[in-house]
Amino acid sequence: MTDLEVDALGLLCPLPVLRLKKRIRDLPRGATATLLADDPAAHVDVPHFCAEAGHEFLGVEGHAFRIRKG
Repeated sequence: MTDLEVDALGLLCPLPVLRLKKRIRDLPRGATATLLADDPAAHVDVPHFCAEAGHEFLGVEGHAFRIRKG
């Protein structure tokens, strides 16, 4: 189960990660989020964002990037 779904389909770098960052701010630690993004750069940007911000990148399936808030 995902605690939050962030729709960033159709947005280009850096907007998907910026939208994710803003939306997960108020989630409690350990909550999960799914970012929907079809920008090819998201495959690099999302794991990098997670590593830099202390979140856990759970993986990607299609256009759905799963994150656990750290």
